[in-house]
Amino acid sequence: MKFEYLLFNLIVIVGPVVSQFNRQIKHISYWRLKLLTNAIVMIPYIIWDVLVTGSHWWFNEAHTLDFRLLGLPIEEWLFFLTVPFGCLLVWETLPDAKLSTRLQTLRHVRTALYTALPVGIWVFSTGKQYTGLVLFCVGLVGLADTLLGTELLMQLKTYVYLAIVSILILIFNGYLTARPVVLYGEAYQIGYRVLTIPIEDFGYGFTLMLFNAMLYEKVFNFTLRRNNEC
Repeated sequence: MKFEYLLFNLIVIVGPVVSQFNRQIKHISYWRLKLLTNAIVMIPYIIWDVLVTGSHWWFNEAHTLDFRLLGLPIEEWLFFLTVPFGCLLVWETLPDAKLSTRLQTLRHVRTALYTALPVGIWVFSTGKQYTGLVLFCVGLVGLADTLLGTELLMQLKTYVYLAIVSILILIFNGYLTARPVVLYGEAYQIGYRVLTIPIEDFGYGFTLMLFNAMLYEKVFNFTLRRNNEC
């Protein structure tokens, strides 16, 4: 079906949209802030997507509409809004009381992530460019958590969230790669897959969702402080 990827996006977003009518969720859900966060974070990922489509991966014309914007199907643009929006809803509905407690033992995780920056550059230079870019982004996650002062990587909530994201990747990315809606250039990755999903896709998904969660927390807290001052 030519509209299959579009249908995928509609199915992904229907749950979050319907949830906004739930009074309990609506009370804590700032959908405008989520969309703003999604739109900002999608910019570097869209640039990445535009630069590598046709080499690292490409889109099956049998399952995507013919319209292209900067070489990407319009459904791919929607992906960076629908999927992160839904995941942010999961993030903000996780119980904060215990899960947001900062654990000093987790401070080493962020330090370890820094090492992914030079390792990613080296792997990229060997020709495994998708693998290298994902590793570099993993390192940037640690750097962003430090610079933004969000300290999400020191919270148990973040790792519960990533566990849930892993399941969502298995379901939704598994569908996109099994059909396949997205096809990959094997030469640019290390070649390990979980079912039909390249292992790099997990790192890609984790960084996308963590950048969204970090920026959302930063924007959310800034908005609350501004409202309190007013």
